[in-house]
Amino acid sequence: MGDKDQSARQRKVRAAARRSETVLPPYLPPVWFLTDDRRTPDAVGVAEQLPRGWGVIFRHRPGDEGIASAGALAEVCRRGGLVFLVAYNPKLAMAVGADGVHWPEVMASASRRWAGRFSIMTASAHSRAALSQLAQLPVDAALRSVVFQSRSASAGTAMGPLKFRSERQRARLPVYALGGVSDETAGRVAGVAGLAAIEGIAATFSG
Repeated sequence: MGDKDQSARQRKVRAAARRSETVLPPYLPPVWFLTDDRRTPDAVGVAEQLPRGWGVIFRHRPGDEGIASAGALAEVCRRGGLVFLVAYNPKLAMAVGADGVHWPEVMASASRRWAGRFSIMTASAHSRAALSQLAQLPVDAALRSVVFQSRSASAGTAMGPLKFRSERQRARLPVYALGGVSDETAGRVAGVAGLAAIEGIAATFSG
């Protein structure tokens, strides 16, 4: 990707993020960048390019050596003014001074035990029922997927922006669109929700 092309993509995502800011509480970032040990090998490099006020969710496999990179990523986020969450591991989140925890859908109920311990907690929702259930938990926002067609091996059928918008209007907590979110698709949901992405952000804000 040429510098001009990348700059154009960044401008589109930044514009979408500004629209997302208008529909989210001020303490929540407009965009979450989710790391992945295979799909985002240079998560630190991406985080260093992100605008202040955005957020990073560090994901790792249990027992992975990648856990060691949590501290380095946390430091980059502190310097860059980014919100930093650690996925499903509250003890690691506390150890590296993260702002909070992101819970996978199957672990979302664990948020009750950690209420009040972190500034922000989020959780994944892969269905309308799950999204509704998260409103009963002490989480600040939901990451609803899959909104757009995604290349992720674990992604299911995309719900599309119209269905997502409908669910968002009924939701009783802030929602982020996840799955296939990129510079080309972000603007289709930015007016009603926050944005969350793995490769869509990594490709646009790579060093």
